[in-house]
Amino acid sequence: MMAFYRDEKQFYAVMDRLFGRLMKDAKATNQFARSNMVIRLNTRQPNAQILLDGRGRPVEALFGPQVGKADLELNLEADTLHRIWLGEVRLRDAFFGGQIATKGYVFKAMQLGELFQEAERQYPQVLLEMGLR
Repeated sequence: MMAFYRDEKQFYAVMDRLFGRLMKDAKATNQFARSNMVIRLNTRQPNAQILLDGRGRPVEALFGPQVGKADLELNLEADTLHRIWLGEVRLRDAFFGGQIATKGYVFKAMQLGELFQEAERQYPQVLLEMGLR
């Protein structure tokens, strides 16, 4: 099966639009903002990084390699993230099925619950708007 994203440029363009919306949505970011955490998402195929910084308000999403330590790192294939946000794979199943490798306190990932739920709600629309669906 071919990877959904053809390269990191396309991946970052989609994530920039998605997180641009999410960061403006207090309902999506409140729980994460209260955590005061930094989380790094490392994807493969394509290789890309997203740093979610919940130490200030508004919460920030930074794209590309960033300096500094994260409280939690999630390592997964971009296709796994894509399938989670399309509702094809449950986040919990991906964690416990080994599709997401973590470094740091995995229980802190619970702080991403509302943010990921909102991403799941908006992601299909972002793909549609960008002509990817």
